[in-house]
Amino acid sequence: MARRKSGNHGGHGWFVTFADLMALLVAFFVMLAASSTQDQQKLQAVAGSMRDAFGVQHIVRYSGIIEAAGLPTRPRLKNAAHIPPEEASANPTPDQHDRNRAAGARLKEDKAFALASATLRQALQDMPELTEISRHIMIEETREGLNIEIVDQDGRSMFPEGSREPYERTRRLIEKLSGPIKAAPFRLTITGHTSATKTASRPGFGPWELSAERANVVRRILEEEGVPTSQFYGVTGRADILPLFPDDPYIAANRRVTITLMREEPPLPLDFKP
Repeated sequence: MARRKSGNHGGHGWFVTFADLMALLVAFFVMLAASSTQDQQKLQAVAGSMRDAFGVQHIVRYSGIIEAAGLPTRPRLKNAAHIPPEEASANPTPDQHDRNRAAGARLKEDKAFALASATLRQALQDMPELTEISRHIMIEETREGLNIEIVDQDGRSMFPEGSREPYERTRRLIEKLSGPIKAAPFRLTITGHTSATKTASRPGFGPWELSAERANVVRRILEEEGVPTSQFYGVTGRADILPLFPDDPYIAANRRVTITLMREEPPLPLDFKP
């Protein structure tokens, strides 16, 4: 009976196996055809979906922003730090938070400097009666801040020789600049400079005293025009040690007073603990 039963069904067993083999071959050739013209982005998207569908990763932990193969994102790692899973977090680190905060503060500061520079230049253009003297003003952005240089020129000085008090035209120019300076949200430093000289200075009043007192007079004029005292950070005299043109320390352009709108670090957060 067992042989008869085996004989009745044995003729169809090979056919079922052959059908399975052909189905596998067809699937194999379809896979070859598909992989020959594959789209990398679509392939990564499919691979990522397959991983999610089959549950390859049951627990998701974050250690920064990881972008790896199989995800439809950029192909490089943005944060390759080796962090144990138990120490990982989905929240940004304090360093990253500080960098984002500093970058935002710098962007805001750069916009404020650009506005202050444009306002100062416009103030000079609005003074047709002082067009000639406005050429003595140099506005330049540096690493320290925004410099406003009141510079002497050959044959035309901003201060009488050896005097701490400026000419009347210079005073009017400083008064005109006080408006934009007062409106800018920056602290100020004022520095006086002299050019090198071959003549001896009078006893007790040399280049250091002259440069410091000219800077202080500029501070006083700005304060009289409404610039608050708290906005001033420092008033100094540098004599002739920092010439504007080091190759020729004797030229008139080295005699100047520099008003600097200071570039400062952003304030520390209230919860900062050193």
